Amino acid sequence: MTFVVPFDGSDLAEAALVRAVEYGTALDEDVVAVSVVPERKRYAREKGWIDDDESFDPDAVVDTLQAQVHALAPEATFDAEQIREFPPAEGIADRIERLAEEHDPSVLFLGSDNVGRVVTPLASVAVNVAADEPYDVHVVRHAAPPKVAELEPHPEFYSDDEQE
Repeated sequence: MTFVVPFDGSDLAEAALVRAVEYGTALDEDVVAVSVVPERKRYAREKGWIDDDESFDPDAVVDTLQAQVHALAPEATFDAEQIREFPPAEGIADRIERLAEEHDPSVLFLGSDNVGRVVTPLASVAVNVAADEPYDVHVVRHAAPPKVAELEPHPEFYSDDEQE
């Protein structure tokens, strides 16, 4: 089995990746980061992958995401899919789910500050990825060291203030 992390390069996706590595190290599980990159400039701007005046190169975005993953989790596997269409959040979530399921996840580590709230934006990819799947979901809401004593905090991810 594997710990899978949907990864879009955001701070919370990084925190989820680090948490998956912390748990994976303690439990001897592999970690896979999965990314779906729609080939649409508007989405790339919304995700912060490019600035307003930048041209959009989906291959460069995939390379950047892969570099982020390997900087935080050198032993993790990275899997990405580029899609030509720009589906609604549910469509992107479906693609992420399919990509995640290819790795037979035991737990999906999901970085999101809005999963589980009573009021959830309909456009949230995270909400759709977390719904009704055959694996457990570990939601990472903030980038803080783990509170489980058996987990070794990632050596470079947290600031000194957070580790005290």
